[in-house]
Amino acid sequence: MRHVAQLRIGPVGFRIGSDWRLPIDQVRDLYRDYPAPEGGIADFTVRLFAARPWRRVLRPSVMIGGDFTIADAAPLPLAQGLLAAEMGMNLQMALGQRRYLLLHASAVERDGRALLMTGVSGAGKSTLAALLMTLGWRLMGDEFVLLDPATGLVRGFPRLVSLKNAGIDVLERAARDARFGPLLVGTPKGDIRHLVPDAPALAAMDVPAVPALLLFPTFGGASEVRLVEPAETFVRLTHASTNYVQLGERGFSALTGLVHGVPARAIDYPDTDAAIAMVETLWTALA
Repeated sequence: MRHVAQLRIGPVGFRIGSDWRLPIDQVRDLYRDYPAPEGGIADFTVRLFAARPWRRVLRPSVMIGGDFTIADAAPLPLAQGLLAAEMGMNLQMALGQRRYLLLHASAVERDGRALLMTGVSGAGKSTLAALLMTLGWRLMGDEFVLLDPATGLVRGFPRLVSLKNAGIDVLERAARDARFGPLLVGTPKGDIRHLVPDAPALAAMDVPAVPALLLFPTFGGASEVRLVEPAETFVRLTHASTNYVQLGERGFSALTGLVHGVPARAIDYPDTDAAIAMVETLWTALA
């Protein structure tokens, strides 16, 4: 690869190589406060490359590869190279991570305890996690929650927060002093803009937390909070995990421990103010 960036996010190191300078310059800028992989050795490699030599210059088309690949993945235009790098890191984690149980979820922490939020795309978990960060919670992760099967603790993995569509405006108003990546228009998921986690999130990314509350948020309905029973929680979380099956008994033990040890609620909310109020009420009730 002509251009390379290396970084560590929590316990996982990445090496990102590209045929083009632009995505690497963007990664270096937005991840400039992150440490290098421990010992200079990355856990995963991401490759952004042109499928044909002329695609480097003629209508540049970015293919995503690395240690793990999806053969029929569609390329992205060079203007979305940062998104390609983020998707490449997601791909390596989803297909290659075997140390931690992965949940497609967001996580924030307060007083050593973690709030986990998972749901379908568009549920608003990234927006809620970012808003809670602006209110003093520590951001532990946006795309993935890393649950340690050996300890039952959540490990920090504070990637860039991927804000989508209406969530972009919400955070631009709520976090005026924050650092944002470029606005990426017309991606497969609509408009995307990445938010850099704040300094406390990065300073404490090696500090684990005890999972204390699990939420399944849904945006668009009247305010409502519902109990989610353990059996339903277990099924939902198996669907939200990318490596539960691969971890075998370790994955089962980690997930059952989480389900039986942490209360779960589903919340419907009409706007972010209502969601934040419900989160604070549920969190206070834990004490």
